[in-house]
Amino acid sequence: MAMRGPERGYVGPFAGVDVPWLVALRARTRREHPFLIWEPFEGPGKTLTYGAFHHRVGRLAAGLSRRGLGRGDFLLVHLDNCLETILAWYAAATLGAVAVTTNTRSSAEELAYFAEHCGAVAAITQPAYAELVNAACRRIKWLAVTADDAGAPPKAGRGPDRASAFASLFAETENFPRRAPNSMAPVGVQYTSGTTARPKGVVWTHANALWGAKVNAVHEDLRPEDVHLVYLPLFHTNAQAYSVLATLWAGASAVIQPRFSASRFWDVALKHRCSWTSTIPFCTRALLEREWPKQHSFRLWGSAVSEPPSDALFGVKTIGWWGMTETMTHGIVGEVDQPNPPLSIGRAAVEYEIRILREDGSAVAPGETGELSIRGIPGVSLFKEYLNNPDATAQSYDEEGFFRTGDRVGLLEDGFIRFADRSKDMLKVGGENVAASEIEQAILSLLDVAEVAVVAKKHKMLDEVPVAFVLPRGGVAAAAPDFAERVLAACRAKLASFKVPQEVRLVDALPRSTLEKIAKAELRKRLAEDDDGSS
Repeated sequence: MAMRGPERGYVGPFAGVDVPWLVALRARTRREHPFLIWEPFEGPGKTLTYGAFHHRVGRLAAGLSRRGLGRGDFLLVHLDNCLETILAWYAAATLGAVAVTTNTRSSAEELAYFAEHCGAVAAITQPAYAELVNAACRRIKWLAVTADDAGAPPKAGRGPDRASAFASLFAETENFPRRAPNSMAPVGVQYTSGTTARPKGVVWTHANALWGAKVNAVHEDLRPEDVHLVYLPLFHTNAQAYSVLATLWAGASAVIQPRFSASRFWDVALKHRCSWTSTIPFCTRALLEREWPKQHSFRLWGSAVSEPPSDALFGVKTIGWWGMTETMTHGIVGEVDQPNPPLSIGRAAVEYEIRILREDGSAVAPGETGELSIRGIPGVSLFKEYLNNPDATAQSYDEEGFFRTGDRVGLLEDGFIRFADRSKDMLKVGGENVAASEIEQAILSLLDVAEVAVVAKKHKMLDEVPVAFVLPRGGVAAAAPDFAERVLAACRAKLASFKVPQEVRLVDALPRSTLEKIAKAELRKRLAEDDDGSS
């Protein structure tokens, strides 16, 4: 058994409804309440109430229909954070079309693959990416371009000849096409980061989106009076589901920024009395480099780990969590109203079955680390499938229907869990399994280390050895002459000899991928190129 679907006679939690139903519901029950508050870096902001959002989405859906977009068609949305990103996603959902949100850092080759793989019939982008999208997405029927780049002043004379203005897509809704709700129909696609193979398109159904909306709102204890600050990329699950969909379900408000800005964070948070934000360690570290207010309205943050030391400084509680694009929400989540072990990611969420196994297939005991797998219902609590890739879909499940996450986690006392590593971040040093995260934690014990990434380097005798890329606080120029040796000394004091890095490389920056995660694949590539050059 590779995967299990809904059983015969199954009635899911969203039978008979879909994403447009939720938008319409909130327009009736919270019509005048602010839903989206746009806070650009330049120019005036804008607020859409739930009623205004519903109206704008309807007009855009009508205009997209007039341009030929229909049920089951794929619409490529290549935009940085802006209101148009959200409007396009929900308008496509209203039509029964599928919004494909792509990473705006994608190369021309990647973008061409996304468009070809999903069969996109049209695309929406912004001036900065218009030429790229036009050249890469050759088979699309039309291209629409927003007036500016994420709130910056419009720039004249940009965009290919066949592009039309995003504003021209809106139409009156009298002849709006109606359809029966189908919760199992696809609504969105996100492409995962490819490392050893082509990126896979993760397909969400309407039920998946509603599951993410409801469960995220419950996990985050979101309330109608909450104001959620959103700056993580809207093409990613975190902002799409943890923030916007959850806010919609709760009937709360979301303040949308073009991207994270440490210099603007607190001003915007204080201005709108923000009470919630989903963040990442990169952002927390950046905020620690600046002054912060003693008083604010935040009551909770969500991040990769629970209750980090920065909570005491910022005066806020952070709940940790674990989730994937394939889960829409958190399979593991911290407790909102109970203490969490610092730096844990929480307990298994009640909505899923979680399993942690040793290499031999037996269950781990407290204090041990193992492979994490998760079981739910495809198309409801787990993604529907990988687009046009049935083999990858089947291979991602084990014989009992558990989805293989590729992550390793440690089981703590009282059922709490800590994150260990992606399986691909485990090193094999002379036959010994070594977790990169363990070495990284040892190095981070030095106060003058800002960031570190440990990756494997091929070795003739030991198979692999660890190499540490270390970013000193203040940069390489400010580091003491013996900085690298102090890093090694810290490792020798805390780790077994075979875990000590063979080499420490000081860097002024680390490569980044989605959500500002360190792109370890790029670091491995650097090491491989060095080996090739020396051979």
